[in-house]
Amino acid sequence: MELNYTYLPPTQPTPADDGDYKCVIDVSDVALDGATLLICLCGLVGNGAVLWLLGFRIRRNPVTVYILNLAFADFTFLLFMLTSALLYIVENVSCSTLELLNYLRPLFLLSLFAYNMGLYLLAAISIERCASVLCPLWYRCRRPKRLSAIVCALLWALSISVIATVTFLCISHHHEHCQLALISMYVLNFLIFAPPMVLFSTVLFIKVQCGSQQHHLGKLYIVIFLTVLFFLLFALPLSIWNFLQQFNYVAGQSQIVFLLACINSSINPFIYFLVGSYKRHCSLVSLKVAFQRVFEELGDNAACSEDTTMDTLASVC
Repeated sequence: MELNYTYLPPTQPTPADDGDYKCVIDVSDVALDGATLLICLCGLVGNGAVLWLLGFRIRRNPVTVYILNLAFADFTFLLFMLTSALLYIVENVSCSTLELLNYLRPLFLLSLFAYNMGLYLLAAISIERCASVLCPLWYRCRRPKRLSAIVCALLWALSISVIATVTFLCISHHHEHCQLALISMYVLNFLIFAPPMVLFSTVLFIKVQCGSQQHHLGKLYIVIFLTVLFFLLFALPLSIWNFLQQFNYVAGQSQIVFLLACINSSINPFIYFLVGSYKRHCSLVSLKVAFQRVFEELGDNAACSEDTTMDTLASVC
């Protein structure tokens, strides 16, 4: 299987003066892997709390369906990254690489699956929330009730199909086909999903800032904007690094981009809590209350007025 996926360069035994081989441990690599391990643990706890609260403790609405799936994708990514970081720490200490590669290949592919799903969900969230602001009456009156669930199901199917195709072509030992599949996957991310995510989240932010809610910017819109911003800052370098790796050009250490991606998947729950708990006066609120302030403030499930006509919808949209 020829797959350019190196998480960090394996520690190699080096010959000693007496001809024997000794293991040289890179302290910086171990430190980065340790930091990745700790961040993944924090992120797993945070996303686990999101899954519990939005899944069982907070009233379900179109927004929480997306956030719930995003938390699950981040949780899955962090779980695979935690396992990879742990294996690399063991590898650094023991200088054993042969058996390690057999575990890292599927872990890398599974992490790509969860990473892609996070990107797809952020694009869907940005598009739908932008539609709710630009066409509010259509969103409340004409939007299918199960649209969020349908979109999430289609995105999961797409992510599974993409990673299954990449896995099949890479396991078939055809390097050219494997490389082409990986490049196609990154082109799909860069050209199809990333631009709408950036465009619609920016339009959403500007529209709300310039509208009647200028002085009362919704917490949900702040959360979406910050989530997309942190994805661009912390998660996008992983796609760029892997894309450049297909052309045998890699800048910087690979474990750094994976560390940044783990930060992105771990930071979302803290964004939800900080934005939801923020007020002008200092006060402590529970995690559940903070999440309710973010995800229940817009009244997405409000009933549509019966006297709303198509002319009114047309004039708004």
